[in-house]
Amino acid sequence: MLAGETAPARGYLLDNARAEAGERFVWLAELFDGVTRGHFDRLGVRVGSRCWEVGAGGRSIPEALAAAVGPTGHVLATDIDPSWLKAGGGYEVRRHDVAADPPPEPGTFDLVHARLVLVHVPDRARALATMAAALRPGGWLLVEDADTALQPLACLDDSGPAQRRANRLREAVRELLTRRGADLRYGRTLPRTLREAGLVDVAAAGSFPVGGLACDRLEAATIRHVRGELLAAGLADDAEIDAHLAAIHAGKLDLTLAPLISAWGRRPAEHPPALGQGPPLGSVSPAAK
Repeated sequence: MLAGETAPARGYLLDNARAEAGERFVWLAELFDGVTRGHFDRLGVRVGSRCWEVGAGGRSIPEALAAAVGPTGHVLATDIDPSWLKAGGGYEVRRHDVAADPPPEPGTFDLVHARLVLVHVPDRARALATMAAALRPGGWLLVEDADTALQPLACLDDSGPAQRRANRLREAVRELLTRRGADLRYGRTLPRTLREAGLVDVAAAGSFPVGGLACDRLEAATIRHVRGELLAAGLADDAEIDAHLAAIHAGKLDLTLAPLISAWGRRPAEHPPALGQGPPLGSVSPAAK
């Protein structure tokens, strides 16, 4: 570090310790849980499947997986701060750092899933390798992450001062994330990244919510969450933040989010079946009985 330089901020900007984190989990679930559950269905999550939810944050996805796999399946939900998860809710809860700790129960999971996790993890390659190592042969890895650089605006229609202010503040939040080590272009790299991890049958899709109550509430919770950091960094002032929150409350903004890129790939089976003839997730091959 050169003389006069300040040390970069450390840790996850939108950490779970703040009350706003719980609000964010609610509205992220409203916006994206339907998308995520659709991918679970497509990849064959069913009764008896074994699933690992990485960086779970809130309860909605672990609960959805637990309902899908039933009492004969197993769902493990992990986070570096699992305080928002509910032990005994039909899934197991563990404290785990996917970028530092070894994979739990390696080689055993039918599905490993992470949403809006790796974009914030500096050592993404190690985290992805840990998740891939937890898959059984034929198991699926599903990673969903934002690509904020692909669509950086808060208001696509910047038709007035309130919309332009929203876009300035979104840019300021992006700057804070970058300083914490987030990769704002990570979403677009996911298909290549999964192939480089040795997975096959890789594909991807995107989701792009525009407008509505959930987008408004998520934006307000996010701005309140990082308000202190914005002020400390000189990226916004109190008047600007208050005016933005008032405009959200008044319903004057058509707020949007960065696209969520969902990518999935399968660990190669030891003896790959013909297309469409593979066993469902959670099934046991005759040789394993």
